[in-house]
Amino acid sequence: MYFSTRGNESLTASQAIIKGLASDGGLFIFDKLPNIKFNESFLSYDYKTLAKKILLAFLDDYTKEEISYAVESAYNDSAFVNGEVSFDLTESFGFLNLYNGPTFAFKDMALQILPYLLSIAKKKNDIKEHTVILTATSGDTGSAALCGFKALDDISVIVLYPHNAISKIQEAQMLSFNSNRAQAIAVDGNFDDCQRAVKNIFNTVKIPGISLSSANSINIGRLIPQVVYYIYTYICLVNKGKIKYGEKINFSVPTGNFGNILACYIAKMLGTPINHVICASNKNNVLTDFFKTGEYNANRPFYVTNSPSMDILVSSNLERLLYLMTNDKNYVKELMQSLNQNGSYKVNKDLFSELQNIDATYVDEEETKQAIKELYYNKGILIDPHTSVAYTGYLKARPSGYTICVSTASPYKFPVTIASALGIKQVNEFTLIEEIKNLTGVLPDKRLIALKNIELNPLVCKKEEINYMVIRKVEGYAKN
Repeated sequence: MYFSTRGNESLTASQAIIKGLASDGGLFIFDKLPNIKFNESFLSYDYKTLAKKILLAFLDDYTKEEISYAVESAYNDSAFVNGEVSFDLTESFGFLNLYNGPTFAFKDMALQILPYLLSIAKKKNDIKEHTVILTATSGDTGSAALCGFKALDDISVIVLYPHNAISKIQEAQMLSFNSNRAQAIAVDGNFDDCQRAVKNIFNTVKIPGISLSSANSINIGRLIPQVVYYIYTYICLVNKGKIKYGEKINFSVPTGNFGNILACYIAKMLGTPINHVICASNKNNVLTDFFKTGEYNANRPFYVTNSPSMDILVSSNLERLLYLMTNDKNYVKELMQSLNQNGSYKVNKDLFSELQNIDATYVDEEETKQAIKELYYNKGILIDPHTSVAYTGYLKARPSGYTICVSTASPYKFPVTIASALGIKQVNEFTLIEEIKNLTGVLPDKRLIALKNIELNPLVCKKEEINYMVIRKVEGYAKN
């Protein structure tokens, strides 16, 4: 069963996936860890086998056949042409590359399977209403959601993203999926404005014939599939001879909304031999300050940085961590009320002590570019700015043991920053892709190059008009 982090609402896994956000504004979380522990038998698993085992354990009202269908449908060779994940490994550290999917970002790892989990859930619960996926994105979630749900006739998608705050390639990718069942809307505001609007609409808007759900990591169906690749990384490191079975490893995770790193923490809870979990932030370092002081304070300047998918001041999934560490819904509700009313909260001594299980650091824009340059010229590894934040976070933390930096997007999604780091003269983004390829010999995905033909003419709305715009779109889906 799944419960709200703030109250007593209780749903099955499939119902929680359908609903997305709890009625009291909380996030759904499992009432207890499933009876599954990492052990040596896992070393024989390929990615799909492991995914089936983990998902079946967490999503316990799905049948074995339903989970198998979802996994086999999502992680296919046409979507993941180079395999589900890949690695760049050195002697003491390495990179888990999570951008082999159709939109070249780690969001594909969950958003290729979530549509199947949601479609199955609707049938299990006899829901015949048209479903509208409402999602806020700081860059990559939007295109991954639009891509993942495009094949399902009974589900439409609306994506809100901050106008002029993502790369042109990210924007082109989202706009390429616009159709009569999919719409990307640029908001004259930042990601937090978009995310706040999504939560508000979930809590206040009811339209006959429509059920709302979310593809953000507030949806438990996004979070659980991400646990798989952390466990799989350990399996691969043992099988590749980088570590011995039982030896602990570390992960450095570029962190904005706290979903990806929370999946790592859950993998550790399941017994995966993980030592340090490094929360690597950019200049919007609200999480760094939180883990170091115990005070979460979003009342601070918002910075648009060269790692835009992490330009976030309100990290939604942190709420789930607070619950997992305290098992106290009333206390979590109290903290979230303080955040909503005052923009801040301070945790008690017991929780602050638990928070020390997460290492936290932050990286500025110049450090981000410098690390891209040094890593490429010293190791021949090309990374995107968000991965650079993780890598630099690792260099600052210097934990003992083998460390994996989580590589969350293709470097070619952010050619302006990559070109600047490598000393390439600035021109338009798609020309820069060619320049970077010529310099490095690293080939961009053909699907990404094709985006240069997409016209950038987004639908833009003021943040005060989001509710009106979204409701109008949703009502249109209801009529159809």
